[in-house]
Amino acid sequence: MRLKEGSKSTGRYRLHSTGPVYPQRQLALLVLTFAVIVASGGLLVMIEKGILNDLQTPPPRSTGYSSRSYTTVQRVGETTTLEPDYQIVQEIRNHTLQSVCSQKNMPVDVWDLTPIQRRTLLQHILVNDEYKFLYCYVPKVACSNWKRIMKVLSRVLENVDVKSKMDHKNGLVFLADLPPKEINYRLKNYFKFLFVRDPMERLLSAYRNKFGEIPAYQKRYGVEIIKRYRKNFGRTNGDDVTFHEFLQYLVDEDVERMNEHWMPIYNLCQPCAVTYNFIGSYERLHADAEYVLHRVKAPAYVRFPERQTWYKPVTNETLQYYLCSVPEMLLEELFPKYMFDFSLFMYPLPNTTRAVCRR
Repeated sequence: MRLKEGSKSTGRYRLHSTGPVYPQRQLALLVLTFAVIVASGGLLVMIEKGILNDLQTPPPRSTGYSSRSYTTVQRVGETTTLEPDYQIVQEIRNHTLQSVCSQKNMPVDVWDLTPIQRRTLLQHILVNDEYKFLYCYVPKVACSNWKRIMKVLSRVLENVDVKSKMDHKNGLVFLADLPPKEINYRLKNYFKFLFVRDPMERLLSAYRNKFGEIPAYQKRYGVEIIKRYRKNFGRTNGDDVTFHEFLQYLVDEDVERMNEHWMPIYNLCQPCAVTYNFIGSYERLHADAEYVLHRVKAPAYVRFPERQTWYKPVTNETLQYYLCSVPEMLLEELFPKYMFDFSLFMYPLPNTTRAVCRR
């Protein structure tokens, strides 16, 4: 498949078949893939950036979560069903990744990445040698609970309910800690997964947590942001950064040098350079976590922790309120930086039209 100019009635671009004839199911999947990207607004951004010029449909890429994988999962006393509709979502996401990652100049392994990209990636992939899996952690996507599980599996913690402050380094093994030969072996042979979240919801979660609750972030980033974007800032502790100022800061930041809590998921986990076997979502956190624990053959007593009582979730209404408080033009400048997160992981661009924001 490739995108070319010259559609008669559907706009500037149309689909042309340039390769072999595909089975009806696969063709339907291709059409649905592009429909999803178009619906998210991601395709328009990709076209503007020239990323989808001469898009070629690649051969199937092995991922390990084919439709046959999605049956009823059973673990002593528990049953988790991954619905057929969700299988389709996974297949669409997988094929979208295949289509984008097969393009020229896209990385095919970790050694194609620049040194800073590779360092970021390897520092975010956690290793468990006993159960033979790799987990790319994404801050603000339940990564603390996954780290807790990994510590239980490696017997650093007794169970996931142990009441202790999370140490995000000790008791964990990172792919960056290993020599190249060992890195290659694990990337080739281990089960690999990550979890994703709506990009704007993740940003709002990071903003409320880091600038509303963490003094270290207020001093390190808050003071800098206020001094940069506020004319008469006076003396500040960095604890009153507005969401508008935070988003403007992200627009002006180099993506590859962002703090991990707001760096795009694509840049953290590089899904073109690493072929992940499973991509779970924050929206289906417990069901997808159960699938992963079953897949890696974790002991039945290891479960995903329940959400802490003090946790304040980001609701759709809260997100809409914050997004409507900033100029549309600012959001239009910000979205391209998170383009791959929207398009590859199938999240729609938020609607911030006047009609919606008046409600």
